[in-house]
Amino acid sequence: MAIHNTSYDAANTAVRAFLTKIGTIYWGKTFNIGSGSGREIWIKIKNDIFKRKCCYCGKTSDKLQVEHLIMFNREEYGLHHPGNVVPVCSECVIKEEKIKTVNIYLGRSI
Repeated sequence: MAIHNTSYDAANTAVRAFLTKIGTIYWGKTFNIGSGSGREIWIKIKNDIFKRKCCYCGKTSDKLQVEHLIMFNREEYGLHHPGNVVPVCSECVIKEEKIKTVNIYLGRSI
């Protein structure tokens, strides 16, 4: 199946790059959870602060994902830094996306 990028994808990518830069300026350094000190900070958030539990349902898991509390996109403009990320299980990521989609469809404020 072919994947076609839309203008929305391009705009979202540009905004994410901008928000990453602003987050770096705000925090004073980069926050890359894939390696280095950013990864150490993410592990501390996940393991020490949240005790390996999903921030939404409380389920303990070794496979928690990063979730931005204020979404990291062109609609909400959340920054990518330690104060805006929490661990989430895969079930809650799917649930949150469904809730957001329904609210957008119904015209509700998220």
